[in-house]
Amino acid sequence: MLGMMWQSPKARDLLRDPRCVVHSVVSDRQGTEGDFKLYARALDVPDPARRERHRETIKAPDRLGARGAGLPPVRLDVDSAGLVVFGDDRYGLAWDPERGLRRWSQRES
Repeated sequence: MLGMMWQSPKARDLLRDPRCVVHSVVSDRQGTEGDFKLYARALDVPDPARRERHRETIKAPDRLGARGAGLPPVRLDVDSAGLVVFGDDRYGLAWDPERGLRRWSQRES
């Protein structure tokens, strides 16, 4: 589930169009930690108990003392995902519901 600040650009975008991509941070120049992307649609969380647990969680102060506030939670309905690891041992993983998990490596190319 995701939560975000009310009226933030990201929140307004998801209200307008639920398609989203979650992308990992690539923290080294060689990309050896991998580059992950998840393609999904953000959908409502209709279960009142789950919504309340989310609300209570974001109300709790985080490590910096900030309190969360924002949109009701959304859940991600995943369409596909992929991971590419660069460097000497380059490989990739891809997943979608139709074909399942697939792996390729530099050695197979």
